[in-house]
Amino acid sequence: MKITKEQLFKRQITLSEIGEEGQQKLQNAKVLIVGCGGLGSPVAVYLASSGVGELHLVDFDMVDVTNLHRQVFYSLDDISKPKAEVLANFIKQRAPFTKVSYTNSPINKENVLKLISDYDIIVDGTDSLPTKYLLNDACVLTNKPLVYGSLYKFDGYLSVFNITLKGGTRSANLRDAFPTMATDIPNCEEAGTLNSIVGMIATQQVNEVLKLITKVGKPLANELLIYNSLQNSQLKMKLSPRTSKDEIQKLFETENYFATSCEVHNPDWLISSEELKSELLNENIEVISVLENLKLPFSNYKTIHFSDLPNSNFHPQKNKKYIMVCVKGITSYEATAMLKKQFPEAQIYSLENGISSYLSL
Repeated sequence: MKITKEQLFKRQITLSEIGEEGQQKLQNAKVLIVGCGGLGSPVAVYLASSGVGELHLVDFDMVDVTNLHRQVFYSLDDISKPKAEVLANFIKQRAPFTKVSYTNSPINKENVLKLISDYDIIVDGTDSLPTKYLLNDACVLTNKPLVYGSLYKFDGYLSVFNITLKGGTRSANLRDAFPTMATDIPNCEEAGTLNSIVGMIATQQVNEVLKLITKVGKPLANELLIYNSLQNSQLKMKLSPRTSKDEIQKLFETENYFATSCEVHNPDWLISSEELKSELLNENIEVISVLENLKLPFSNYKTIHFSDLPNSNFHPQKNKKYIMVCVKGITSYEATAMLKKQFPEAQIYSLENGISSYLSL
């Protein structure tokens, strides 16, 4: 059955504020969505269903059974499959006028500027605080608008950062609201969340993207909306653009944007420096550095950069033990957690506290 744009978007085009002209603006728009979880997956589906012409999805994670209560565009059959790929295929089945592509690897300091360069609007659908600051800083440096969403238990947070205002100035960004990255805020996996608040914030992010593209309505700029689902209450925190691009450039040069060490680690996925030293004579052990240019005091090891792991053709052998290593044990643990989702039976471990701890023995 051949479907026309006029048929598919009839209810939307009927709005006088949108019309044919607004629908064409949507068709011409290119949006990057980082994170395909509770926020990013509905954002992607709604934007495609609205007629946004091009979407690119970024996520390195696999669908897990614990995702399904709030990430409603995945099914039981999708468990252990890459989120970005599954979501892209879902969108292709229902949005014939949207070009959708995906990156099945993490966004990081090395690739963020290239990833965002071709897109008009960036959407933050992540639950990682370091990634939120990375996206914010990269958008400031490249003059890209960022539609921000965040969750904590029954609260949702929403804003539109770094858009061009009258006179050519830019609106406030994340560092104007929270200048430094907190180290004690758990993500939704650790703190828990209700699926309804996730959907509410996601659709509000969609609303802000549509307003930015069509130039209809007033974007949520220089304000941070905080919504509590238990009380149905909301407040808007006023923001002022205070952090200069030069300041953010300096921060971008020095920050590593890795997850903080306060993350709760699974002890079964860790190996201590003492244990590693005693096992190095074992021929069935393989040490892998997840950072480039990290020199290790071992005669044999290989390097697979963290961002390359999902596409590295890494296939663990049953009789082999793999030790992931970085400087402080943070990125290596993230790599271990990512690989354990894909290969739950494999013997994959993170060097506890990193090579710096090993060298101090």
